[in-house]
Amino acid sequence: MKFVDEASIEVRAGKGGPGSVSFRREKFIPKGGPDGGDGGAGGSVWLEADSGLNTLADFRHARLFKARNGEPGAGRQRTGKSAEDITIRVPLGTIVTAAETDERIGELTASGQRMLVARGGEGGRGNINFKSSVNRTPRQSTPGTPGETRALHLELKVLADVGLLGFPNAGKSTLISAISAARPKVADYPFTTLYPNLGVVSLEPGRSFVIADIPGLIEGAAEGAGLGIQFLKHLQRTRLLLHLVDIAPIDGADPVAQVRALDRELERFDESLARRERWLVLTKTDQIEEGEIDARVGQLIKALDWQGPWFAISAVARRGLEPLSGRIMEHLERVGKPARPLDDKERPTDEHA
Repeated sequence: MKFVDEASIEVRAGKGGPGSVSFRREKFIPKGGPDGGDGGAGGSVWLEADSGLNTLADFRHARLFKARNGEPGAGRQRTGKSAEDITIRVPLGTIVTAAETDERIGELTASGQRMLVARGGEGGRGNINFKSSVNRTPRQSTPGTPGETRALHLELKVLADVGLLGFPNAGKSTLISAISAARPKVADYPFTTLYPNLGVVSLEPGRSFVIADIPGLIEGAAEGAGLGIQFLKHLQRTRLLLHLVDIAPIDGADPVAQVRALDRELERFDESLARRERWLVLTKTDQIEEGEIDARVGQLIKALDWQGPWFAISAVARRGLEPLSGRIMEHLERVGKPARPLDDKERPTDEHA
């Protein structure tokens, strides 16, 4: 299914049914009192977060959502039937904005979370409500109130603990496919990733995290070049960024220049994202002779004057993946909630940070 992260819809709640004007008519009671019942309530419109969805593609064609009106009241004090609410399912991470005012209504970030976006109208009052000592035969009732109508803008920001950054062919898709069940397209040409991919990395029961891969950035992305800049917003919810760099690019590109170029693009897009915790991951070490890896890595770290954690891996050869995943899990447990102590079997041993 095509990935769509923005959509515009219109929601219309049902109006309330009118109240009834009716009088009791029974044998031997020729002039019974009023017995008109109230109208039923109109249906409301709700949004509900569904963890099984990961795109807003369903709203490319279905853009109008209408709830039914409440039924009118009837004689014998019968209340009209209220209309059922309708529920629109959206992915986790959906932000809801009023299209006309740009007012942010809210966001749905937990599975099953619901948001009322259009309230149904109230049912009208039947004439039984207007009976009094001075008005024994009221002939008035009230119509139901109209339901709300709203134009909404939906924007999806995927929910992930870890986000992958890097130039095209930096190895992001290969990494996410190696450490999770995600199966993004992998090839040796740029922009094989055309939309964000999510994967769940499970270390053991009860210990897992979600990782997101977005299309690769290129220099000038902040001015519209390439594909990735439009998806950078999906990394704004992440707690950790992994900056992937091909340690031996086949096109002869300078890894140091690529790191600095991506730094500039992040700052232009969102300074707070540029300040997010970011680790350096040097990829494709299988492309270098075994005896040259340490020297090449050391040279690159020194040239960048990199002060944070860094890792050298090969997703193809599955080299360095366990230390990386273990360190990520430990970090997320520490910043997200108090982490339980790791035993010796769980603690990474050959990390480079």
